[in-house]
Amino acid sequence: MALSKAANEFILHWGEMGSRWGVNRTVAQVHALLYLSPEPLTAEEIGEALSVARSNVSTSLRELQNWELVQATHRMGDRRDFFSTSHDVWQLFLTVLEQRVEREIEPTIAALGRLAVEARAENQPEVTARIAGMHAFLNEMHGWYRQMSKLPPNTLRSLVNLGAGVTKWLPGKAKGEQ
Repeated sequence: MALSKAANEFILHWGEMGSRWGVNRTVAQVHALLYLSPEPLTAEEIGEALSVARSNVSTSLRELQNWELVQATHRMGDRRDFFSTSHDVWQLFLTVLEQRVEREIEPTIAALGRLAVEARAENQPEVTARIAGMHAFLNEMHGWYRQMSKLPPNTLRSLVNLGAGVTKWLPGKAKGEQ
């Protein structure tokens, strides 16, 4: 599979960004390739396009499947798996967000709740207050996220497009702000 200059640069950049977000570079590059591909690809085609070892491609595909970002499909008469990802950026964003919330935010909320109780039992009022404050903040943001995650993508898109314009209806706006 020959990649255009723009496609190649996109894949390389996505790999760089992935490593900054805590995702293995090859995992991010495999996802970028599948995002750009008009058709599902086999692991062999992915390895060839990215010049990556088959074992590295397999590991990357498993990781992406664990994140629910890549699906495997089959074709009649072909024993190979064909891999694809959504081409809808909103769906990809929401999937990554949901996975991050489940893997990072929810365990942190649970840990902060437990630690606030421990700090209170150890009679550490300042530590308790700070941990409890962080716990309350994450719980509040998690509640907001849960409400937003129930909205259809088109409604979410409209809400985002409202942008800062919605602030003119909010209380507490500083005088002189437009």
